[in-house]
Amino acid sequence: MINDEALKKQYYEALLARNSSFDGIFFAGIKTTGVFCHATCPARKPKYENCNFYATAEEALLAGFRPCKRCHPMSYPKEISPLVHQMIQLVEENPEKRWKDADFSKLGLHAATARRQFKKFYGMTFVQYARARRMGIAMKSIRTGEKIINAQIDVGYDSSSGFHDAFSKIMGKAPTKSKSVKMLYANWIDTKLGPMVSIVDDDYLYLLEFVDRRGLEREIERLRNKLNASIIPGVNKISKQIEEEITNYFTKKLTTFKTPIILLGSEFQKTVWNELLEIELGKTTSYKELATLINNPRSVRAIGNANGANQLAIIVPCHRVIQSNGDLGGYGGGLERKNWLLNHEKTYNNLLSNKPN
Repeated sequence: MINDEALKKQYYEALLARNSSFDGIFFAGIKTTGVFCHATCPARKPKYENCNFYATAEEALLAGFRPCKRCHPMSYPKEISPLVHQMIQLVEENPEKRWKDADFSKLGLHAATARRQFKKFYGMTFVQYARARRMGIAMKSIRTGEKIINAQIDVGYDSSSGFHDAFSKIMGKAPTKSKSVKMLYANWIDTKLGPMVSIVDDDYLYLLEFVDRRGLEREIERLRNKLNASIIPGVNKISKQIEEEITNYFTKKLTTFKTPIILLGSEFQKTVWNELLEIELGKTTSYKELATLINNPRSVRAIGNANGANQLAIIVPCHRVIQSNGDLGGYGGGLERKNWLLNHEKTYNNLLSNKPN
């Protein structure tokens, strides 16, 4: 989401004026209707306070907005092909579905052709689009804190069953009276690098991830299964604490996270993650050096896998692990974020070092 106030006001003026030069530059998410639009949308214009602005359609989808049926923002800059139109319609008819190659074959579509056409048109794969729409359903309730039963109309479903099916695919089935079901609470956190989601109970933080991270659904699913948990939108003292600490981290007001955390993984993974927690702000280590530190010099590849399985972004700083030659290596949140985080921490560390006692 775009947070720069001057830029937001510029985009809002473009929206009011239906300025075609801004089509494709931003997408406006309208909170009162739950849709996102282009600058030239002919619909009645919303109030400024009811608008969010996004740089990409994927960001708008992940925030829980659906494409406007009047301006068709997903069809910019030209009319979409019948195949792509069909694929979008299939997602809207069954938004909770996880698509596989076999599903295209059943529809008489060639998976490779469908993927190629979709990416050429939108700059993201069909799977990315379907995932963003699906995740947006869950994330809208988390972002707004709305009760699920009251959010279904905004999301665009004609019946409550469709909404609950989509939500439960990601966040688990509705709570039951069984004492064996653990309740977890999910909260939306806006940051300079994009929105994050936290998942907590009354005592600990279990997950903190960027909303657009690939594989986030699977992470949430594993968390639910491991704890026999159901996840609902909600805020408690733990989610408030981590939101405040993350905000302070990005504004260079925090060096150490104090939110209590739980590390859920194998013994090897937990060994790696605990070692990551020892890497100081503004410092980096290599996968090879990390392998030596845990007395397992042949475990470089396994360490990379453990980093990828880390569910506590930034707090367990897997972004501080780079390759021996200085290259960034991998990062689940994307290399641009990894590079930004490292530069942010380096400048923050230099600021602290030069601060007079």
